[in-house]
Amino acid sequence: MPLALYALAAGAFGIGTTEFVIMGLLIQVAADLKVGIATAGLLISGYALGVFVGAPILTVATSRLPRKAVLLGLMAIFTLGNLCCAIAPSYTVLLLARVVTSLAHGTFFGVGSVVATSLVAADRRASAISIMFTGLTIATLLGVPAGAWLGLHFGWRSTFWAVAAIGVVAMLVIAALVPAGHEHGERIAVRDELRAIGNPSVLLGLLMTVLGFAGVFTVFTYIQPILTELTGFAQGAVSPILLMFGGGLIAGNLLGGKLADRDLARALLLTLVALAVVLGVMTFTLHSKVLAVLFIGLLGITGFATVPPLQLWVLHKAKDAKSLASSLNIGAFNLGNALGAWLGGVVVAHGPGLSALTWVAAAITLLGLLVAIYSRQRDTGLQRLPAGACPSANT
Repeated sequence: MPLALYALAAGAFGIGTTEFVIMGLLIQVAADLKVGIATAGLLISGYALGVFVGAPILTVATSRLPRKAVLLGLMAIFTLGNLCCAIAPSYTVLLLARVVTSLAHGTFFGVGSVVATSLVAADRRASAISIMFTGLTIATLLGVPAGAWLGLHFGWRSTFWAVAAIGVVAMLVIAALVPAGHEHGERIAVRDELRAIGNPSVLLGLLMTVLGFAGVFTVFTYIQPILTELTGFAQGAVSPILLMFGGGLIAGNLLGGKLADRDLARALLLTLVALAVVLGVMTFTLHSKVLAVLFIGLLGITGFATVPPLQLWVLHKAKDAKSLASSLNIGAFNLGNALGAWLGGVVVAHGPGLSALTWVAAAITLLGLLVAIYSRQRDTGLQRLPAGACPSANT
């Protein structure tokens, strides 16, 4: 695989860290800025919604610019946003800075996915996407715990200073390793991109992404109280256990890429089935410490095994609107995150409680699977996609 893919992974690492690290800093942020925990939690929702809204707008606005220049500009926005977070004098400024930072998120992964697939042969495109997304999974495994530790010992602002430094490093690596020869492609009019996005197959793909990841985050958002209140672990055991989840993310992401390279449609259905089964069976394992840890690892594997097939499916269906469709799909992942966190909160606060989160999440994932089955049947020409069948990602 080209070194440029690892440069894209470096940018993904920084973006993934800044998105999720706030979960480990809420108490410090709330105390320092004198707001409640629920209000501080809007820093997560605001970021996710910023990705969902900002990704398509920024993608369209930069559609005629060289892709390498776009990637560098996005990392500059990311770095500036984190610097603003580090010096934010009030909650309002911090929230606005988080939204500014989120603007780089969806478009970076959208444009980065297109660049990644243009760097390799047709039968390795899903694997190329999975390598880029490995940066995101490593951020979950290492960057987020490290950022939370840094914030605990040196204040929450130090974490954002560190993430801004990661942004500078990522810019330098992208500038050095991403070749200019792969940044250009045929220019597609915005009107044509919007028409392609309106394709029902693309819209169904986006819906699959929302429902699939909503299932994951219905559980993952509340994994700490699940482990402590249901399984009986001490607070100090949660972070080491989450390393199992993070390791699963990396393995699942790479596995999903390999499966999608072989047969995209089958990989999409298989990974969604596996995720639904793991979530459903997990319901019966939460009172056993050994089985709970095992299934947290399996949740990481199956949850992120869906990422390359979902992303490549939307890229394939979009045809002449790959950059916009890819960015929209990243927005759909974040919309799924926000939806899952909200729905899980409703189940915990007003429904059957923590023990029901896993089967509710399984039901949501099954809805995504039904959408995938319907989409596959609707397009009979894509019943089976052999290796190399995906169209060029150069648009």
